[in-house]
Amino acid sequence: MSIGSSALLVSAGVASGLAGSIAGLASLFSYPALLAAGLPPVAANVTNTVALFSNTVGTAAGSRAELRGQRDRLLRLGVLAALGGAVGAALLLCTPSSAFEAVVPWLIALGSVLILVRDPLRRLVESKSRPVGRAARPTLPMACAILLVGLYGGYFGAASGVLMLAVLSLSAAVGEPLPVTNAVKNIATGAANITAAVAYAFVAPVHWGAAVALGAGALVGSWVGPVIVRRLPETPLRIAIALAGLGLAVSLWHRGT
Repeated sequence: MSIGSSALLVSAGVASGLAGSIAGLASLFSYPALLAAGLPPVAANVTNTVALFSNTVGTAAGSRAELRGQRDRLLRLGVLAALGGAVGAALLLCTPSSAFEAVVPWLIALGSVLILVRDPLRRLVESKSRPVGRAARPTLPMACAILLVGLYGGYFGAASGVLMLAVLSLSAAVGEPLPVTNAVKNIATGAANITAAVAYAFVAPVHWGAAVALGAGALVGSWVGPVIVRRLPETPLRIAIALAGLGLAVSLWHRGT
């Protein structure tokens, strides 16, 4: 891999870590950067999943205060999300590459739209929040939703954080600060990602040089992301990310035609 490609991937990794902190959409930067570096779509996707393991490490390190007292909740959610991630990884490995290339633009577009409508989604789920107290144990519908988001995260993952945040908000106690729910979301989606990454590391065409470069940048971006987000206006950044995602989806549609 050339120095220019490595630099591109490190920069994209930093942007991915920041985007994940802002809007749960890290793959909108990392995935196209891997394509630009010359990886085919399926190899880019599995390499992206492996590299973004460091995104989970960074966000966990940057959210230690918010995660205090959440151990039991994280264990329950992590197991469900990890199971979903394993199914998503198996689905990707059993899916023809042509099918994956056809569905990716739609997944990216869906993720971008979810970013744009995130605040209405939050208001909707907050209106159905539980009474003040501890977060609920997942009901069967909630557990199924977490499994499905985990499956999506293991298969591709763009905007899986937004989906997980919406699901978790339904079971969050009234008055739980958004940073706490967001930190729990990062661990839950990370569990799905890690499960898929382990599978891909053994049986998928991971480009390890690209994964290391991208992962190094993502670790930095995700670690400092929470600090930067506190000091920057979130809404303009979120809208810019969503519009960039829609542009990427259009570009991939044209590429596939």
